[in-house]
Formats: sequence, structure tokens, C-alpha cells
Amino acid sequence: MSVTSILNNANSGLIAAQVQLRVVSDNVANVNTPGYVRKIADQVAMSSQGVGSGVEVVRIRLATDRFLQAASLTAGAESARNEVRYELYDRIQSLFGDPGGKTSFFAQVDGIFSAFASSAEDPTSSPRRQDALFKTQALFDEASRIAKQIQAVREDADGRIQSAVDKTNNLLAQIEALNVEITRAKVVNGDASGAETAQAALIDQVAQLMDIRITARPVGGVTIRTSAGAMLAGEGAATLSYTRAGTISGETNFNEIWINEPGGTKHALLDSVTSGEIKGLVELRDVEAPAAAARLAELITHVADELNRAHNANTAMPAPNRLDGRNVGQSLESALTGFTGRTTIAVTNPAGVIQQRVDVVFNGATMTVNGVAADPTTFLATLNAQLGGAATATFTDGKLSIAAANSANGVAIADDATAPSNKAGRGFSHYFGLNDLIATDRPALYDTGLTLASPHGFTAGQTMTFRFSNDVGARIRDIKVTVPPGGTVADLINALNDPATGIGGQGSFALAADGTLSFTGSGNPPAKMSVLNDTTQNAANISATELFGIGAGVRISRADGFSLRSDIRQSPAKLALGQLNLSAAAGTPALSAGDGRGALALADAGERTTSFQPAGGSPGGSISVSRYASELAGEIGGNATTAKNRKESSAALYTEATARRTSHEGVNMDEELVLMTTYQQAFNASARLIQTARDMYDTLLGMV
Repeated sequence: MSVTSILNNANSGLIAAQVQLRVVSDNVANVNTPGYVRKIADQVAMSSQGVGSGVEVVRIRLATDRFLQAASLTAGAESARNEVRYELYDRIQSLFGDPGGKTSFFAQVDGIFSAFASSAEDPTSSPRRQDALFKTQALFDEASRIAKQIQAVREDADGRIQSAVDKTNNLLAQIEALNVEITRAKVVNGDASGAETAQAALIDQVAQLMDIRITARPVGGVTIRTSAGAMLAGEGAATLSYTRAGTISGETNFNEIWINEPGGTKHALLDSVTSGEIKGLVELRDVEAPAAAARLAELITHVADELNRAHNANTAMPAPNRLDGRNVGQSLESALTGFTGRTTIAVTNPAGVIQQRVDVVFNGATMTVNGVAADPTTFLATLNAQLGGAATATFTDGKLSIAAANSANGVAIADDATAPSNKAGRGFSHYFGLNDLIATDRPALYDTGLTLASPHGFTAGQTMTFRFSNDVGARIRDIKVTVPPGGTVADLINALNDPATGIGGQGSFALAADGTLSFTGSGNPPAKMSVLNDTTQNAANISATELFGIGAGVRISRADGFSLRSDIRQSPAKLALGQLNLSAAAGTPALSAGDGRGALALADAGERTTSFQPAGGSPGGSISVSRYASELAGEIGGNATTAKNRKESSAALYTEATARRTSHEGVNMDEELVLMTTYQQAFNASARLIQTARDMYDTLLGMV
């Protein structure tokens, strides 16, 4: 080996040792830098014609383990998903209060029934009446507040989705820019480790927003795809697009989140991700919060309905001068058809003595009024004729009203004790809401009592637009259905279920015996349906979706529409705490001021078994209001606990995955100290070799 070769070998060693020392120096300097990945300089031996010719550093790379990185990114996405779900669901749970506390929402439900029980002990006590009414109004005010706050949580989630989309776009653009920088450095065999470290930190941030898959590019840098394979970066940066909804209510349909790939292909983001913060926000906004709101709406609707059932079966003393019903969303003829049993409408004087009495016997499509035959089309005229001018019944905009002619008299209604009037489980007064205690600004009961032969009341050509989504919330398609020329409910359902012009390809509608219209999605998992637009309107100014409760949105919106009837709130004496005595002898009072049977009925309303509709994952069924409230309290608390456990479990898994990744990628001061000593010695050895070669060269020159 020549002296020149020795010098070249020593020089290569000197240069390699300098590079190694610089790498070690960078590692030590960044020992406490978050996200810093340890650098490694790959050193190889050089040879020429089989003879060693020194060493060189062929590249400087990061100490990255792709498997540990993938595990950490996956765990991080799942942790972020469960973290945000717990954070927002915990807010929802806090709205209801401690389920076991005395001031919680569920305690208020029990409180109103207890207050009415107290009123029954002394029906003439104004303070007890006022207390019962105060607690009743407070419950419905609280339900309205909670419903609105749940929508506020959804609005917060929607805003955070928009922020996450904007953040993702910014991160992807930076990652793609670093791809270019890394590739440029690789081409000239430069040090790209700084850009790679910065890129790794950005990738970690993207993985918190959505689950991703990372692959290294041969030319340097990375390719990023969603778990379903949609391109995010590597061949240009993809962009996510999302437009926020406006004012959010239970009926809001949110816009799709799109991935616009560099090549122009467009994908629904929800089809491409299974975890991450965006996924968690969407699940909370579109599944968990609406489920809680739907259960609340179903509960508060039946609290109102059972209180109204008891109140309609009773009357105040003296009886109110007029009874104004609620909008039943139908024509009078349609609403009357299907009634069975007997009811009595009485006009009483201030002392409670009956001045005029009308007994109505229902028999499906016919009826008698004081023995006079009638049908739904002639009922109103026949009733007014039998009232003999003592009172007048009218039907306008879906509402039945009965008013006494003499301002001093009142109107009271009572069902026969052995054969009470009935349609869809409600008596005559209850069905029309003639003496409701709780008023609502929209239809709230969807067991309409309609049959397939009933007229639906909507005009041909009016339309409803439905949106169908898959199990992850991505849109399948939107379908517009037109009201057909036929006027029966059967015609409407057939048009809805038509495979060509209706929603038949996505599921089907069916009418139950009580007039409830339900939708069943097809496929596995079944498609989910929501209502985008509804232009239908009948003579009662009610749309088809409002009448039948089509879609979860319109059902959720019920919760903030209930309130104590204004005239009773202003005058507690109008509270119906007594019953009309149909057996009272002529000229004797049929009403008594000390009668507390109505108060007992109101107190027992919470224990009466009633039929709940499916809501928020609950199958519904026959259960009491109090039991339903208890189950909802347990469900809300259980869901919050489950969300917390998932958050803690996924956070622990992420911590472990990150710790293992950090132990491999992070800087170990002991190891770096050993390496620094090693390369210092290598540097010194190379320098000594150069000095020795120089001495040899000087000696040889001196010998010449």
C-alpha cells in the first residue's frame, strides 16, 4: 500500500468521524426537544480492486421504526377520537345533573307527580296548586334548556370539524412541501434529516385528526393515505372541503366532508376513516348527541301526554268557559273516524249544575249524538244542534273548540266509566286536546289513529326530499318523492315505497295499527334516513313529516316546544282537580270544589303504562313514564362512564405505544456519550495515521 493510499484512508476516516460527531452533537443538543427523532449516520467501508480504501458516510437517516410508528399513529388516532367523544358527551351528561341528586332533571320528573299528590290532599289549597304548577313549568323549561344545549354541543362539534378540516389541509400542504425538499436533498446525497424530522412531527398531528397509513417513497419523503386508501400526500397534497351548517337544530342535515385527491378524484371522508378527532366529532354530532336528544324528546312528550290524559279526564270547578283543542293535523272527518266508546259533553253553571248535556256514542265510522245518528261529516252540525245554543263547537285549522254561550257557564267533558271513548289509546277530549294541561307548538304524538283508508289531506304534486346515509354517516343518495293523485294514506305510502320514483331501493314505510308510520332501512347495515326538505302542507297547516314524525330530526325538535297552558299558569284555580259526576241528579251539582280525584290522577300519571316509540337506540315499548326516566338516567350515566373508560383505555394504549416508539427513536444520553467517545477516538486515530504517513513520507524524502 502506498503512502498516498494510507493518507487517503486516514482522510476518509477523519471526514467520517467528523460527520459522526456532528450527528451525535445534534442528537445531544435535541435530547429534550419534543418530537425529535434520533439521527443515525450509516458508515460503510470503501474498497478499490478488492483493497480497502477507507470509509464513508453514505447517508444520514432517522432512527425510525415503521412498525412502531404505525402502532403509535393508530393508537393516537383512536385516543383522539375517544378523547373528544368523552369531552363532549360529559358536557351532555352534566346538563341532566347527577342522576342520583335531588336537583337533577330526573328528580324533577318525580317531583311534579309528588306535587300533584300533595294537591290531592287539599284540592282547594292555592299554594299547593301553585307549587305543582311551578314544578311542572320548571320541568318543561329545563327540558327545553337541555334540548337547546344538546344542539349547542352539536354546533360546537360542527365548528371543531371545520377547524380540523382547515388544520388538516394546512398540515398536508406542509408535508408535501417537505416531500419536495427531502427528494431534492436525496438526489444530491445531502442531509435531509432535518426536513424528515419536521415532516414526522406534522404526520403525528395529521394522525390525531384521522387514521392514516404511511409508506416511504423511493425518492425520499412519504406517501400518506387514509385507512381506506384515499391519497392525502405523496403525489401532491389533497384538500379536504367542508361547509358548515347554519343554525343547528334537531332537523339539521350536515354537509358531507370531501377529500379532493391530487388527481381530481373526490371521496367522502367518512368512507375513508375509522378513527381520529374528526371521526369522534362526527360520531358525537350525528349519533350520540342526537340519541340523547331523541330520548329526552320521547320522555318529555310522554310526560306531557300523560299529564294531559289525566287533565282531560277531569275538570276545574267552576268549569272553564271554553275548551280549545290542539292542532291534530287532520280534517275533523278523518280525526273522528275510528272512535269507539262513549263520552259526555256538559255545560255547567258556576255552581256546577249541568245546564245542557250531550251524550256521544262512537262506533267507528258512525256515531249518535243524544241518540241522533250522525257520521264524521255531520257530527259538528249535529253536536251544535244538541247543545241547543248553550254552547257552540267549531273546528278551524285542525283545532276543535267548544265554548259556552253564557260567559258565566263552563264546559266539562267526561268519558263513560265502563265504555270510555277511545282512538289510538286516547279518549275524545284527550285526542283533540280540549283540556290539555301542557300545550305544544307542534305535533308531538305520532300514533295518529289513521288507517290505510284514511285521507292524508295533502295536495298531489307536493314533494318530500329524503337523504339516505350509510352506517358511518356518508351520503348514499338523495331522493325526492311526489305526493300522488290518490288521496288515501295507502296511496301516499305506496308512492313513498315505489322502487322507481320513491325510496323503495333504500327501505320501506309501514303503517301500524295505531296510525304510527315507521321506516325500516334495507341493507346490512341498513341505510339511515333523514328529511332534507318537505313542501307538503294540509288544511291544518301541518306537513307530512310533522304529522307522522318522519325522520329523527322532527321528533328531536319536540323537546323544546312544551309549556304549561298560559291561562292555567295565570290562574291556578283553572287546574282540573275534580271530575264531572255523570250520575248527579237533575238540579244538583255535578262538580265539587273539594274534589281531589283529578289531582290523584295527575299524581298517578307517572306510573301509568304507556307506549313509547323507538328513540335514540331504545326500542321503546310499553313502560311507565317514571320507569322510562329512570332507564334514561341510567343510560346517560352509563354512556358517560363508557366514554370515560374508552378514553382512558385508548390513552393508556397510546402512551405505551408512544413510549416504545420514543425508546427506539429518542436520544439516549448514555448511548450518545459512548458514540461520542468512539468517534473521538476514531478521529484521533485517523489524525495519528495521517501524522505517521507524513513522517514516513518525510523519511523517504530524506533517504533520496
